[in-house]
Amino acid sequence: MGNGYVTLEQVARHAGVSLATASRVLNGSTRQVGRKLHDRVTASAHELGYLANASAQTLARNTSSLVGLIVHDIADPYFSSIASGVTRAAEDEGLVVVLGTTGRTPHREMELLATLRSHRARAVVLAGSRTIEEETTRRLADEIAAFTGRGGRIACVSQEGLPADTVVPSNRDGAAELARHLIGLGHRRFAILAGPTNLRTARDRLDGFHAALSQAGIELDPRSVVHGAFTRDGGYESTRRLLAAETDATCLFAVNDVMATGAVAALRDAGLEVPDDLSVAGFDDIPTLRDLTPGLTTVRLPLEWMGEEAARLALDEDEGAEPRTVPVSGEVVVRASTAAPARA
Repeated sequence: MGNGYVTLEQVARHAGVSLATASRVLNGSTRQVGRKLHDRVTASAHELGYLANASAQTLARNTSSLVGLIVHDIADPYFSSIASGVTRAAEDEGLVVVLGTTGRTPHREMELLATLRSHRARAVVLAGSRTIEEETTRRLADEIAAFTGRGGRIACVSQEGLPADTVVPSNRDGAAELARHLIGLGHRRFAILAGPTNLRTARDRLDGFHAALSQAGIELDPRSVVHGAFTRDGGYESTRRLLAAETDATCLFAVNDVMATGAVAALRDAGLEVPDDLSVAGFDDIPTLRDLTPGLTTVRLPLEWMGEEAARLALDEDEGAEPRTVPVSGEVVVRASTAAPARA
């Protein structure tokens, strides 16, 4: 009879139990059923080819098998790598991942979280930088509180500050370590593709890099810091503006790898060689870098592991009262896009 249209009533009749007992067994109610009855119902369901109703299961358990994943931009390899880790961890638990993208629009993030709450998602992973606007952060914190108030769990991959377990990449320290390496190569004149002004990840990386330059007694020309979109095209356009300003920099730092990829393309289109005319470095170590020529010097973050760890935190039923933070160190990876400056 395995046609997918078998009713719960048919299973109950076949097993010789009440409809309520069959429902408790097959829809995952928290009310316990004896082992003998449980086995009889599941055997009948298997024999008849019964398919459980996901909505009924959600009502019975007050939760579902859904895990939400909210990212800024799934086309960005940073987020797709984190998504890969989240998906692997959730599927290991027999759960289904539902993806939502925000386009870096804060109100969209809150809308998606509210939708997942209405679907009684078991857990949500929020991946992406916080903005510097306090009101936006407060409203998102309220939405997180509403989600967790009904028994859901949330974990973030971002900066600290939200009422949720958070995997926190060390953006400042990683950028500072990269700057010290580049200074060690002999660079003294730097340009920075600094990303959006309101994104904390971009700001933290800029601040860390700038702090290391200051500690080395190196001044940064304000005209050599260009803000733009946190994307490949943003990196391309920012580099075009930098070249138009006739900077004398010998090394260019982009606050993420996709911007650095755009920078290398813009320099090539302008007839410049990397690293002979200008060294270029990025941040993240996204997987697509293996196809970039020359190879990009960057700060490696364990992106897939970060996604897995966030999912584990979100699915951990034994959480404490206080949000947990998991700091993640970056590692400078030296490749061919940086070299000692050709001119002092």
